[in-house]
Amino acid sequence: MKFPQGKQFAFTILDDTDDSTLENVKPVYDALKTHGIRTTKTVWPVDCPEGSRIFFAADTLQRKPYLEFVRQLGVDGFEIAFHGATMESSRRDRTVQALDFLKAEFGAYPTLFCNHGHNRDNLYWGYKRFQTSWLRRMVGLLRKEAASYYLGDVKDTDYFWGDLCREHIRYVRNWTFSCLNMLEVNPEMPYRLSGTPYVNLWFSTADAPDVGDFVRLLTQENVDRLEDAGGLCIISTHFGKGFVKDGVLDPRVHRIFQTLSQKPGWYVPVSEMLDYLVQTQDKGRILGSLKTAMLETRYLVNKLWPAS
Repeated sequence: MKFPQGKQFAFTILDDTDDSTLENVKPVYDALKTHGIRTTKTVWPVDCPEGSRIFFAADTLQRKPYLEFVRQLGVDGFEIAFHGATMESSRRDRTVQALDFLKAEFGAYPTLFCNHGHNRDNLYWGYKRFQTSWLRRMVGLLRKEAASYYLGDVKDTDYFWGDLCREHIRYVRNWTFSCLNMLEVNPEMPYRLSGTPYVNLWFSTADAPDVGDFVRLLTQENVDRLEDAGGLCIISTHFGKGFVKDGVLDPRVHRIFQTLSQKPGWYVPVSEMLDYLVQTQDKGRILGSLKTAMLETRYLVNKLWPAS
């Protein structure tokens, strides 16, 4: 694949906002700016007055210094994406409030959305992620998940907002894998699914939940292999999970950024990268049933045997 400006491969990061505060992510973004790597940051626009047992420590955009920091990221060319209205389940009215807040503050609705944890407003989540009928049944039985739990895509429920996603949001993250090059596992992305009408386009990413996984995945050998293959990597992580200690960026992460900056990579936010695939590589088509089954099976195998 050819990339803009004669670059030999593409790389970016999708930072989920779980556990993120101004203090524990600003040093990461300062380093990314220094090394010319523009990425995507998800946010929670509104507070969660009912509280959150797991995510209580994270900042939302209602904290003014954090909002100013995120605004500046947008000015600096980073993408600001949607991780749901807040850290816990949101009914439609709160989701509308959050989307309107983002439009008012940043001049437009977000282009990209990522489902979060076990929020009931998630779209096509739980076993409903699987479009292959026998996989859906199997996962549903194994997880013993109530069919009525995830309702973001179910009309006439309090949590429904699928129509807003279809209207405003172009890309939604789906599967994650333990390898860097998404062209190896999901070369069709971004893609459509006939059974998910409220999502315009899905995409896949590499998966590195915390700093340890991030460092283990982005070894010199793996980055060199990505470059040699002319690959494309979108890596999902959480900058709030151990990347900064006592206000200082983990030196291993700094070395990774430094290494990347010295390579001929194309370092742009996720939506810009996906737009390029749609506009120049004829992506964005409906994924057929066979390829859907193969992708879903590969995801399950990867979860059971991560080295696969």
